Amino acid sequence: MQILDNQTQLKPETIRVSALHALAYCRRLFYLEEVEELYTQDAAVFAGRRLHAELEKQEDEDWEELFLTSEELGLRGRVDALRTREGKTIPYEHKRGRCYRDENKQPQAWESDKLQILAYACLLESSLGIPIHEGRIRYHADNVLVHVPLDDAGRELVKTAIEQARILRNSNYRPPVTDNERLCARCSLSPVCLPEEARLSHNKEWQPIQLFPEDDNRQIIHVLEPGTKIGRTGEQIKITPKITSKITLCDRSIETIPARQVGQIVLHSFSQISTQALHFCAGENIGVHLISGGGRYIGSFDNRQGSIQRRIRQYTALSNPETCLELARKLVTCRATGQRKFLMRGKRNIKHKSAKLETAIAQMKAVLKQVNQAKSIDSLLGFEGNLAAVYFSALPCIFAPSVPPEMRFSRRNRRPPKDRFNCLLGFGYALLLKDVMNAILTVGLEPALGFYHQPRTQAPPLALDLLEIFRVPLVDMTVMASVNRNQWDVTADFDIRGEQVWLSETGKRKFVEIYERRKQETWKHPVTDYSLTYRRLLELEVRLLEKEWCGEGGLFAQLVLR
Repeated sequence: MQILDNQTQLKPETIRVSALHALAYCRRLFYLEEVEELYTQDAAVFAGRRLHAELEKQEDEDWEELFLTSEELGLRGRVDALRTREGKTIPYEHKRGRCYRDENKQPQAWESDKLQILAYACLLESSLGIPIHEGRIRYHADNVLVHVPLDDAGRELVKTAIEQARILRNSNYRPPVTDNERLCARCSLSPVCLPEEARLSHNKEWQPIQLFPEDDNRQIIHVLEPGTKIGRTGEQIKITPKITSKITLCDRSIETIPARQVGQIVLHSFSQISTQALHFCAGENIGVHLISGGGRYIGSFDNRQGSIQRRIRQYTALSNPETCLELARKLVTCRATGQRKFLMRGKRNIKHKSAKLETAIAQMKAVLKQVNQAKSIDSLLGFEGNLAAVYFSALPCIFAPSVPPEMRFSRRNRRPPKDRFNCLLGFGYALLLKDVMNAILTVGLEPALGFYHQPRTQAPPLALDLLEIFRVPLVDMTVMASVNRNQWDVTADFDIRGEQVWLSETGKRKFVEIYERRKQETWKHPVTDYSLTYRRLLELEVRLLEKEWCGEGGLFAQLVLR
């Protein structure tokens, strides 16, 4: 056994000065960044970087920038600039925005900015052993320079903040949202924190302001042709088509796409990606997913980074059978209600009355009343099985009269699909599973730990759970609409192999276009009452699930068709 003496014992990790700025701004912001290691980069962050870059280019003999660490104080940080005035060393901090004005309209530093510059001043004293009398903050929006004196009260303020930061870093509990909602509107982490949704969970009369982005306009690149290679060149994704003996590289141009414009890369069949590109995608938070040639979801590249805290809370919550059962009830209710309302929509669109359709809608209503009374996951699975059987038996009733016999189906079958309609459903569910996995990894949860589906080889349970919410709006409705509009060529779009039916290359390309177009459509969330595209709703729903075990629940699995 190795015994450490006092000199070799591990010392507490130092805290970034910029983290104290976050602490003074919002305790929850500090926790998300420093404990859960969640960071986002919005327009304000990039603008701040540009400001500092411009300042660094200025030629000034007494301008100095340096990185300091003080183990005694427990701080580290990079001082924006040091200047010498009348023989005194003065740290400077630069801010893009405006200063705070007191009752007399006199310029003052914001509390978070004040703590930050005082912390830098204390860090300089501790690291360099020189007296610091003040720090200065330049607010560039109104061109104001604010002087912040360093006195005993200022040193005590910094010391207290460091202690509070250490306590929070050792906590397993995420602090509640701030009472000052105006701070949230300016926070870069509001799409992760979801403060307005947290307030809504505690006050159903709250009218949330939309801080979660309406859309994600980054491209999803589907690589459908076997042999295509994905690589990296600089800050761009490079797509190189397969070269055959008949087609040279001159005939097939290489395509490059800036990484900032890419959200996912989906590799179908036997397309390839280089190690360099994979590392690059991980660093740029670009999802990489694999789909087999037969349209089956294979897996995703796990690029999660940061703290384990989110997954610890997930493990704790989903180890409780009662929590799992309650979430599973919500899930089954959400899916089956959506299925029933889809049939009701179809009923309004058909000219002739269908007794089978009417009966199915009534049966589903009766079974749905029993779902919330289920005492176990097993009994819930029984209810779900009955609901699904009734739904798929009635689904053929809402085909348009013009749909050719080849595109119709009589019952649900999976692998291998035995008709064209089931082939479309299977491929659509594979793409949806890929998108759900992308959202889970983006949020940082553990896909292998679900609350309804049990662990099995074909897909992670949590992904299968969340898949249920989006089956109807993103796949069932999309497939039925495309079939009723006669968008499919029964010969060219499908590959028939005995009793098996698969999508051809042209069919896959067509389906991807239809599916991705559907995800760009917006839907007003029935609870938050603001509109999002479906591709943003996927991530939002995962974040709302996480809130279920963070004391801010009640909003999950409410996405039901009107």
